Amino acid sequence: KLIHIGFGTVNGKDGKPFKTRDGGVPRLEKLISDIDEEMLRKIMESRHDMPEEEAKEIADIVGLAAIKYGDLSNQAAKDYSFDVDRFTSFEGDTGPYILYTIVRIKSILAKYEAQNPGAKAESILPAASDAEKTLMLELSKYNDVMESAFAETAPHKICQYIFDLSNAFNSFYHDTRILAEEDKERQASWIALITLVKRVLEACIQVLGFEAPERM
Repeated sequence: KLIHIGFGTVNGKDGKPFKTRDGGVPRLEKLISDIDEEMLRKIMESRHDMPEEEAKEIADIVGLAAIKYGDLSNQAAKDYSFDVDRFTSFEGDTGPYILYTIVRIKSILAKYEAQNPGAKAESILPAASDAEKTLMLELSKYNDVMESAFAETAPHKICQYIFDLSNAFNSFYHDTRILAEEDKERQASWIALITLVKRVLEACIQVLGFEAPERM
């Protein structure tokens, strides 16, 4: 079933609408190429140990996320500015920030597995801090958000949700020494919790049409 979705104008950084007749709109292939190059530059600057070939593959994945998230995070009916610098930022409400959060969780889980081979983390204990409680509450919104986004044909609601969830996770991460925790039951609970966060984030970005790399 096809549904018509009304949408606003896409503006340049100056706030003025792109005009296709004036040749002011870049071709999609040029746009993708420019964003991939910018992502590669940022990755190579931050990860000097990474082989360039691997960095290029990651840049392609993150670049696609930057474009899709940048477009879908705006309410369709409203105008928005297409700003490459903002879309490719690793901070704020952007695709790269969401992916960086997922990659950070993957890194923690890999280190936990290396430190505790074969350990099972299945039960989640009651929250031990405000940051942990906030993260749990954000997780609990998943079903409602997805149902609402589908009913209203509003992918921007999914974007807003995973941005809020990522913020909640990063606040929890900075307040909690997960891998250094000596209480193994509490540590396993945290691992189970962030595993669930990863699953929810990955499910959401799959719906939005992009994926996360193994590292960044």
